[in-house]
Amino acid sequence: MDADGETLFSTKVINDEAQILTLFETARERADEVRWAVDISGRASTLLLALLVANGQRVVYVPGRTVNRMSGAYRGEAKTDAKDAKVIADQARMRRDFAPLETPPELVSTLQLLTNHRADLIADRVRLINRLRDMLVGICPALERAFDYSAAKGPVVMLTEYQTPAALRRIGVKRLTTWLERRKVRGASDVAAKAVEAAQSQQTALPGEKRAAKLVCDLAHQLLALDERIKDNDREIRETFRSDDRAEIIESMPGMGPILGAEFVAIVGDLGGYKDAGRLASHAGLAPVARDSGRRTGNYHRPKRYNRRLRHIFYMSAQTSMMRPGPSRDYYLKKRSEGLLHTQALLSLARRRVDVLWAMLRDKRLFTSAPPVTQAA
Repeated sequence: MDADGETLFSTKVINDEAQILTLFETARERADEVRWAVDISGRASTLLLALLVANGQRVVYVPGRTVNRMSGAYRGEAKTDAKDAKVIADQARMRRDFAPLETPPELVSTLQLLTNHRADLIADRVRLINRLRDMLVGICPALERAFDYSAAKGPVVMLTEYQTPAALRRIGVKRLTTWLERRKVRGASDVAAKAVEAAQSQQTALPGEKRAAKLVCDLAHQLLALDERIKDNDREIRETFRSDDRAEIIESMPGMGPILGAEFVAIVGDLGGYKDAGRLASHAGLAPVARDSGRRTGNYHRPKRYNRRLRHIFYMSAQTSMMRPGPSRDYYLKKRSEGLLHTQALLSLARRRVDVLWAMLRDKRLFTSAPPVTQAA
């Protein structure tokens, strides 16, 4: 589009280096200055962004939410790629507040891949556990209730061999304990006792039990293998994260372990896109925005546009830190005494921790429970 909003040309380009470079040449022939904009900032746009940066082009990110909302103001009800492209181009033409995009450093890009892969593995684990529990309910509801299969490895190991009440009753507590100990299960005696107790509470064999038992066995093996993959991925995340100069500073803050720290770096990069701590808090959805109407003023709400993963990082780190004695717990208790609910107090603590972490990274200073002493001029 030109400066008046008239479409100069519109074409479909596949994600191919030769076609993208041809698009660059076409754009340069049509205008002296070109503004590039995209509504996808994930792996799908990596090639495009890398080629834009390599050719000295500036590109901004137009959020998909903005494109979706503005589409209603343009002609036609159908949703097509051409219409979305027109909306993106027109918004980039009229607005100058969209964030610029750059190709991330190698370490940040690696952490993005590893942390995103971890999220996928965790989602797969949740699905496996839900399927496992659903199968167990059809075999022995008491056995399904007896353990938290998402937290304990021992019961899952047991299910690789013993899934039915009859099988558990036959082996008994003593022999099951020995079997579990050989497989280095912690608290083997407790696991065996609970399992056999659950089996003794049901004498009836349910329909489809044999086939369900085989499926449970298979799911248990898959879950154990997936746990090893998650463990390997976490180890790689820690090693990659700790190769960053900021890792020691971030980990010194209570509640910020290597996994949360790695996710933080993967999202914020070198913090170059944030002018101050307030901008970082706004990106995390921890800086309320006004929503006044008519005579109603001072009505603050959570912003609609924010990074939910970044918010989760600060929320989880605040929840972990307030459970131990220290300034975070003191601040949380102070907010609770002021009448705030648990979640409100945690979010308030998370917002405060944004300022603290920002200052630590700015000054390259490790966390201390007491405020740093400033030197007199």
